[in-house]
Amino acid sequence: MTPRATYRFQFHKGFGFADAERLLPYLDALGISHVYASPITVAAAGSMHGYDVVDPTRINPELGGEEAFRALATAAKARGMGIVIDIVPNHMGVAGGNAWWNDVLAKGQASEHAAVFDIDWRERIVLPVLGAPLSQVLADGDLTLSRDGGRWVLVAYGEHRFPIRDADQAAADRMPLAELLDRQHYRLASWRVANDELNWRRFFTVNDLAGVRIEDPAVFAKTHALYFRLHDEGLIDGVRVDHVDGLTDPIGYCQSLRARLGPDAWIVIEKILGVGEPQPVGWGVDGTSGYDFMEQVSTLLHDPAGALALAEAWDRISRRGEFFAVEEFEARQDMLSWQFAGQLDGCIAAFAALATSSAEGDGITRAMLRRAIERLLWVFPVYRTYGTGDAAPAQDARTRAIVRERVEGLIPPGEDAVTDLVLAWLAGDGPGDTALAAEAVRRFQQLSAPIAAKAVEDTAFYRYGRLISRNDVGADAETLGISLDAFHEAMHERARHVPHAMLTTATHDHKRGEDMRARLAVLSTDPATWVGHADRWMRLHADHEVVADDRYMLLQTLVGVWPVDGAADDLAERVKAWQQKALREGKLRSSWEAPDEAYEEEAAGLVDDLLADAAFVQELADYVAALAPAARANTIVQTLLRYTVPGVPDLYQGTELTDLSLVDPDNRRPVDYAMRERLLAEGMPAKMQLIADLLALRRADPTVFTDGDYRPVEVTGSDRIVAFERRAGGRTLKVAALIRGVDVPDATVQFADGERAAIVLFADRPIWFEIA
Repeated sequence: MTPRATYRFQFHKGFGFADAERLLPYLDALGISHVYASPITVAAAGSMHGYDVVDPTRINPELGGEEAFRALATAAKARGMGIVIDIVPNHMGVAGGNAWWNDVLAKGQASEHAAVFDIDWRERIVLPVLGAPLSQVLADGDLTLSRDGGRWVLVAYGEHRFPIRDADQAAADRMPLAELLDRQHYRLASWRVANDELNWRRFFTVNDLAGVRIEDPAVFAKTHALYFRLHDEGLIDGVRVDHVDGLTDPIGYCQSLRARLGPDAWIVIEKILGVGEPQPVGWGVDGTSGYDFMEQVSTLLHDPAGALALAEAWDRISRRGEFFAVEEFEARQDMLSWQFAGQLDGCIAAFAALATSSAEGDGITRAMLRRAIERLLWVFPVYRTYGTGDAAPAQDARTRAIVRERVEGLIPPGEDAVTDLVLAWLAGDGPGDTALAAEAVRRFQQLSAPIAAKAVEDTAFYRYGRLISRNDVGADAETLGISLDAFHEAMHERARHVPHAMLTTATHDHKRGEDMRARLAVLSTDPATWVGHADRWMRLHADHEVVADDRYMLLQTLVGVWPVDGAADDLAERVKAWQQKALREGKLRSSWEAPDEAYEEEAAGLVDDLLADAAFVQELADYVAALAPAARANTIVQTLLRYTVPGVPDLYQGTELTDLSLVDPDNRRPVDYAMRERLLAEGMPAKMQLIADLLALRRADPTVFTDGDYRPVEVTGSDRIVAFERRAGGRTLKVAALIRGVDVPDATVQFADGERAAIVLFADRPIWFEIA
């Protein structure tokens, strides 16, 4: 069943299924058809997000368990509603409480669960869990032997427990500890070796999340049995697949998922689309989970005419350059050498083995392959390609052509052939053993995806500050804004290829809330005024030795996050938490691995002093007030488009009201539902009222939204009006919206049934819609 509209809940021990069940009347009255649940299976104890799954076969008792989930599903069905769940096929949490992982540690390859995890069994499992080298930990007495449930276990720092293999149980307490350690299926090591020596695939750089071999049919069946049962019993109507690009064969996985769930299940995938990358047509899914729409509507709201002035201001202030591409290139180099060296070594080894399996690979050294693979990854334009070693989908040809063009000037003299050979293997038409080719291609593709994510989203986005509203998940930060024609073309493609994909503008992973981005987008329409304020504010409290680019991004953050009714008590702490994370993710003056606490304290002091500066606060509040009319208009336009263009609109928890949230965990704060229920009954603010009105239309006239085409409507006299029609079943939805400012132009909108003057359409607000 395709949802009419979804509402995302973040489940955790403080907000469970019973809480969601109590809110069903509210969601139903708002017009929502489906609860969209964060992962519901057993996760690490106390998990606030659920993506660290430790048992995919059971529903998490911290959320209420299966009984409470069934009650939620039953109550939803009684209202004609349903549930969609988030599933995590790529990885499992292994920090503690994962019986499958612990069994693998105890039994090695003999474990019945050994095939679940993506482990290189040529050596013992590396566990980078120690705070110092093993020799020091042993010398300090931080590793001891203890009895637990009648068995000997190793205990690190008095709390972390590791199993002892069966063969050593009888003599464990009589054996020197170092010797006992050498006999285990795992090797305890300092956390600092993880990036270089880890011999199992992890999720990005998170040592607590181990990659799962979902491509193995037995593992697929084992880890998905619960989801299939819930669907077969009618308790869920579909799934959102987390991080599909982490899998060995995303397309094959999605097709298998569709075959098992059937044609009526709604399946969307979390996938970041690169610039020009096509929708996942032919995958067996309904589309993506909506980051691409978030990017499309964001670039529509931002004015491309402001790009040069904003870029010049950023370069003048930061001296880091005008272009995001430079930051991305450097960040890709950093991540590949700093945090993925071990995975890169494994990839190179796989290609070296492949090279030796054919005459064409004769004379190609590992060093040559390293240089070729590194350089390809430095300039890769998308998360990954989708080859299998002996074939590749047609869409990959465009990616390979782009990367070959980009890498040309980076190839060492005389090594073009090596680069071309790697690309041939990715295309599935290179020489050599097909099994070795499949392994080499797999390793490359499962490396390119995390490099893209960590370099762009978790590094370069925190280094580049032309306008931070353009630095969000799925965004191309090089692009400030797009033309109306480009937006219309994207919506036309959506209607043609993925009419039931998810549409979202806020998620649990966004860097900035949807209305914060909408407010900051206004700066692109008048960069001169913004730069004037920023230049003056940059000089304030100069006694704090905070680097200019950090100051500039802080000022943008304060403009974006400033509450419409004035500073709240928690504002300073929220901003300082964002700032610390931004500094550490940027890895220029601090990092998670080696925090520079002195610099972080200096930066935090700047936040406190700015917010204690009455003159600055008044100027900031006045500037935000001046932005408010256009910012509110952006919010309304963004909301209108999410609920009217082709697709299934999602509403992230709480964002029916103004969303000025920052990066997680700020965007996962508790939601005041009592207030929202009261507003629904007594009178809603503009954004919430618009959502309710549009959802009422979708409920009353579903066909035009689910099956309607998309037809751009000609506008004469202005390039600041987006207008379109959608038709199906004899009904027509007409939509028009004013963008990039609130001044109504002298323009005419040429709908099929006649023209309408902009001054009439936008007499009361910057949007207009009608269905007839």
